[in-house]
Amino acid sequence: MAPPEASGPFVATIARLLTPLLGTLDRIAWVQRHLHPAMAERLAAALTPETEALTASLDVLASVECPGDLRVMRERLTDASRETIEVVNAFVDASRSPGDIIGLYRPLRRFAHVQEVLYPLAPALDSVSRWFLEPARRDDDALIARLRAAALENDDTRVGVFHVHNERNERGGFSVYVPEVWDGRSAMPLAVALHGGSGHGRDFLWTWLKDARSRGVLLISPTARDRTWSIMGGEDVDAAVLHQAVEAVATSYPVDRARILLTGMSDGATYTLLGGLAEDIPFTHLAPVSGVLHPFLFANGGLARARGRPIYLVHGALDWMFPVAVAQQTREVLAAAGAEIVYRELEDLSHTYPRDENTHILDWLMR
Repeated sequence: MAPPEASGPFVATIARLLTPLLGTLDRIAWVQRHLHPAMAERLAAALTPETEALTASLDVLASVECPGDLRVMRERLTDASRETIEVVNAFVDASRSPGDIIGLYRPLRRFAHVQEVLYPLAPALDSVSRWFLEPARRDDDALIARLRAAALENDDTRVGVFHVHNERNERGGFSVYVPEVWDGRSAMPLAVALHGGSGHGRDFLWTWLKDARSRGVLLISPTARDRTWSIMGGEDVDAAVLHQAVEAVATSYPVDRARILLTGMSDGATYTLLGGLAEDIPFTHLAPVSGVLHPFLFANGGLARARGRPIYLVHGALDWMFPVAVAQQTREVLAAAGAEIVYRELEDLSHTYPRDENTHILDWLMR
């Protein structure tokens, strides 16, 4: 480690940078949660208040002397800060054409990569570690200390984030998060989270990581074999991938077989119900978000398999892709089939993922 007199100014510079960086990341998360084309200009205005301070702090970080053993930290903070600024600027530009819905979503997809770059610094930087927790747990000093100690332990336990054939140019692999505080013996609840159409599991992992890290939940985020899940007719090419991912992870880490959650967004939600109500599946709980009930379930006996199944159904009243009436009908059909339904209709949600709902889903799973 560098001597204090060498590292002091650099550490102070990092502290000044992290305030606008993490603040802007919170703003991006808020915009992502409330994204609706009609609100584009207002959302863009909410993104920008700390961008100037972040840019100035980044310039200082580039100029201050950096101790040799902290260069990797500077590189990651530089990369994360630059990409965050690019996300903000790209969204502001896209907001000038709110009719281009895909153009609004595209910059926010990079939010996952920013988190991927930043996360390895959590054991060294308390403020980063706190940011990667549920908001209600960010002041939990004991948890922060346990996470730091567990991440820095020099043993053979493989914890944290890793990927299995799941680079962003690959399909059919999966990404995994193993809680750092796992004791090496206890069985963990498992959440399997499915991305939406044209998405990728490596990105969708970050939609759930804060909650899994806060609760000690094992997390798998698979990537569909094709551009979306097997909901378009034809052969189901994804069922085997999900089963293999669950069993591969369960071979190395003990899984609480009474708490295996399948959840997903949009197309991932539709496949959560379609695949989750298939025969011989390992999933005990289903939590589809902003999806639809696939017609095939009416023909293949899937609705009969809904009897007694805990299902947590989430939909937005402002959903512009799948109107909320579709979700209300899904609730009625599943309830009539005997499912144990929890229905959450969120008044301020359009067709985007409500990360704040994860805490409620995990409370329900652990009940």
